[in-house]
Amino acid sequence: MSAMPKITLNDGTTIPQLGFGVFQVPADEVAGVVTKALETGYRSIDTAAAYRNEKGVGQALRDSGIAREDLYVTTKLWNDDQGYDSTMRAFDASMAKLGLDYVDLYLIHWPAPGADKYVETWRAFEKLRAEGRVRSIGVSNFQPSHLNRLFEDTGTVPAVNQVELHPRLQQADLRAVHAEHGIATEAWSPLGQGELIRDESIGTLARKYGRTPAQVILRWHLQLGTIVIPKSATPARIEENFQVFDFELAEDDMAAIGDLEAGKRFGPNPDEFGA
Repeated sequence: MSAMPKITLNDGTTIPQLGFGVFQVPADEVAGVVTKALETGYRSIDTAAAYRNEKGVGQALRDSGIAREDLYVTTKLWNDDQGYDSTMRAFDASMAKLGLDYVDLYLIHWPAPGADKYVETWRAFEKLRAEGRVRSIGVSNFQPSHLNRLFEDTGTVPAVNQVELHPRLQQADLRAVHAEHGIATEAWSPLGQGELIRDESIGTLARKYGRTPAQVILRWHLQLGTIVIPKSATPARIEENFQVFDFELAEDDMAAIGDLEAGKRFGPNPDEFGA
């Protein structure tokens, strides 16, 4: 694990810069997939209540024999559970499934602005952190307007905002807000749901560096300073995605990937989803 860089969050804790996501991994397969990831060297595992696989994730963590303090576990609160009391209940449910005494990072999965409960939900997150049941609190898919409201209404800045981010959607304006407030940027769908792996310019760079297209894209994320959580259920790709610490992209190649920006979302618009 000595080669794994860590990002220091605004609350003083640290998170591995490369983690492993389990979105869309079936509940009956996730324990084996997470076990493979841990054997490969991943120590940060990202799940969510909405993924319906927290129980299997927890089983793999316990069976691994890895000390709890050497693991970093993230889970997320689903939209239907937003609100102070319902957040507390949902957190208890997630903890029971994971079989843990605490999680390292708890995220509001979506702002769901139409429901207008995310500030109330955030106050429950503050309570969970104060109780030591969560080490760090953050959000996912929050736009600048949502972040600004949290700052104004609570005074507590999220440690992390996990958002869709890849070369076709680089979120420059949002990342500037993050930088201003010391919020770490974490990327979901870092490979653009596979579309970028087939991009001709990425393929050219992959051949130049003797790497796979996925490795080139993940390396781009790391050099941007982004936390990144690729997902795969394929053992060879789980290993491949971890082999990104022994090469570096040249500055002009970073810029060439930057030129792929197209404002293209593969996931929902956070201003509209989950109302």
